[in-house]
Amino acid sequence: MRFLPSQELRMGKKQILIITYYWPPAGGPGVQRWLKFVKYLPVFGLEPIVYCPENPNYPIVDKSLVNEIPDSITILKHPIKEPYSLAGLLSKGRSKKISSGVIPQAKKQSLIEKAMLYIRGNYFIPDARKNWVRPSVEFLSNYIKEHEIKTIITTGPPHSLHLIGLQLKAVLDVKWLADFRDPWTTIGYHKDLKLTEVSKAKHLELEHNVLNSADEIIVTSNHTKNAFRTKTKQPISVITNGYDSHNISVEKKDELFTLSHIGSLLSERNPVVLWETISELLRENESFSEAFKLQLIGVVSDDVIESIYKNGLKDHVDVIGYVNHEKAIKFQMTSQLLLLIEIDSEDTKAIIPGKVFEYLISETPILAIGPKNADVEQIIKSTNTGMYFNYNQKAELKAQILSYFEAFQNNSLNVNAIGLQPYSRKALTEKLANLIKHC
Repeated sequence: MRFLPSQELRMGKKQILIITYYWPPAGGPGVQRWLKFVKYLPVFGLEPIVYCPENPNYPIVDKSLVNEIPDSITILKHPIKEPYSLAGLLSKGRSKKISSGVIPQAKKQSLIEKAMLYIRGNYFIPDARKNWVRPSVEFLSNYIKEHEIKTIITTGPPHSLHLIGLQLKAVLDVKWLADFRDPWTTIGYHKDLKLTEVSKAKHLELEHNVLNSADEIIVTSNHTKNAFRTKTKQPISVITNGYDSHNISVEKKDELFTLSHIGSLLSERNPVVLWETISELLRENESFSEAFKLQLIGVVSDDVIESIYKNGLKDHVDVIGYVNHEKAIKFQMTSQLLLLIEIDSEDTKAIIPGKVFEYLISETPILAIGPKNADVEQIIKSTNTGMYFNYNQKAELKAQILSYFEAFQNNSLNVNAIGLQPYSRKALTEKLANLIKHC
């Protein structure tokens, strides 16, 4: 299926081939980055051409994002064969959760889940979309030659898409930019895939080949840049995710003191210290108990729910599940506080969730918990949009929540954000466009 641009758009614009797995109607943060880049690249004299699967097995779907695809963009689609449909014959629910990144704690995994993780980790390297590499290279080689395209961009995860770029670079005269929305071998869930030593070595080999063959590497955080710097001498640029302008409005904030988390809460991303702190406040402060509500919007693991209930928060939590992008923004704007959680790990210091940038412009204070000196901590502090705590700062966390609650009671809970402009999608796309032109 193709949508051809007008002749006027083609004239004078350099064509860029963007190879991505996630594209509308895919939902979740993975699709937002390149959907927005594609929106603004023509403003800077570049014509994006998008290549994506024709029949993908997206774990999350948001059909509203289809409306954001520019009418003038060329979209190429090619069939993909994925193993999740076969895995679904054994256990549809478990297959969908694992493909969404929700991996149960090891001690709670069923035999089917253990088998699925072992097969996924050791027979599908680097990931379950590996079988799309060869047909994509064959299809795109002809298209690139026919249309004289000189620049290609791959974005992962799934990191198998970088292997498409690797092979195209080997046989064609093209410049290749590899965009890493997340790290590869140091990503948190990598340790849960029950990898053999041979499989670990294969991942490292493929990562090395990509990092040392791409003409330019793009990452979303300084920690990832520093980690990759030890693995390659190729140029590395940091282009974070960002926020885009919208016309969504709400009449007023929630009447209750709502603390809302937007996005997935996986088993390992379980801030027990927060649930304990809130539990104490509920017992100690009657006004707090009457006003407090925890909203979880998105996929939540059973382990997290169990932990919340264990701390006596069952009557104060509302598990809403996944909602489309527009509704997610409304939840951000109507909540009294926004919750940002990251796993307490050295590896996760590089992770900057895409939602944080929409949090920044929501006019709602952010309450964040994560590892010390993470990239996201610097962003929140420099923009004056909230407070960031480590997992061992329980007393400070408790005092801050109480301070926010008192401001809520006095109708003075607000945020005075500063320095947001560099994180706008248009500004970030200009940075990308300059990188492409000089690559």
